[in-house]
Amino acid sequence: MIQVIAGKKGSGKTKRLIDLANATAREAVHDVVFLDDDNRYMFDVDHKVRFINAEDYHVHNVDMFIGFLCGMLSSNFDIGTVFIDAFLKLCHQDLADTEPVMKTLAELGAKHKVDFVLSLSADPEELPDFYKQYLI
Repeated sequence: MIQVIAGKKGSGKTKRLIDLANATAREAVHDVVFLDDDNRYMFDVDHKVRFINAEDYHVHNVDMFIGFLCGMLSSNFDIGTVFIDAFLKLCHQDLADTEPVMKTLAELGAKHKVDFVLSLSADPEELPDFYKQYLI
């Protein structure tokens, strides 16, 4: 399953994502991961959540991003939810060009029984159609 939290900069997307990650970690029987583009929110995320700064692993383009996710999932079969903050920054793509990434996330999620929750800096009204089914 994929869920998307969309909103303009400063609208509270990250706080909402952190709150969801922390709530998920309290109730989860699986591992929870929080992926970000820096360490800014490391101490806001519950200690049960594996916080990962993707920049520490030199994720600089969309192929590296997908490869990073696949490596993470292949090395830990217990991951059940991945929260991704700053999705567009981590993908290094424009919003309109991310449909293949979303399809890949859907395939990975279905195959490995992993949920993805993304924050997206974009006005929900202006999202491409392929995102609308995932909005929460």
